[in-house]
Amino acid sequence: MAKKEQQVDELDKMNNILSSGEQWIEKNRKKLTITLFIVILGALGFLLVKEFYLEPKEKEAQKEMFKGEAYFEQENFEVALNGNEADYIGFAAIADEYSGTTSGNLANAYAGICAYNLGNNEEALEYLEAYDGDEALLYPNIIAMIGNCYANMGEYEKALEKFVDAAEVASNPVTSPLFLIKAATIAEKTEDYAKAVELYQEIKDKYENSAMGQDIDKYIERANAQMK
Repeated sequence: MAKKEQQVDELDKMNNILSSGEQWIEKNRKKLTITLFIVILGALGFLLVKEFYLEPKEKEAQKEMFKGEAYFEQENFEVALNGNEADYIGFAAIADEYSGTTSGNLANAYAGICAYNLGNNEEALEYLEAYDGDEALLYPNIIAMIGNCYANMGEYEKALEKFVDAAEVASNPVTSPLFLIKAATIAEKTEDYAKAVELYQEIKDKYENSAMGQDIDKYIERANAQMK
């Protein structure tokens, strides 16, 4: 009997909870309806923007990128960056006019590399740092390119940091040792030989079988000798 009464009490409690919940929903029905409407409207708005604005813009940007890539492959970096004043607007303009698209983002990378090759390190930095991606092949090289810009500008601490970051992000036996060598070279240039040894040792420990790892002992010995 006591067990039956206990079950009834539990049932009453559950009913009270459900009743309270229903009362709250009823009381706040208008707010909930408005909130749901806003969510639906926002989702619909995104789909409309994507279909009628972003996708057409992406197609336009891709056409411009195709032209620019041809100039880039020819190493005509000036035209690739700034356009030909006829049927191609340039990577700089693509990055600006088609921002928010995949091609517009990629144009930042191309524009940065073009500016770097033209000797405009500060301009190159602006574009390279605006690039937002995480591709396994491209992204580490963009980080290293930023390091090159800083090195050319004499900002060696930032350059070293970027080369180390590039090596970590790449995490492969082909490019990571090259980035670490660049970082170690900067360390030696600034007479931070302990850091140089640390970086050379990282190549030996992680990438001993790489092309750079084969001769890494002589670099370690040279940096160690400088500390004495």
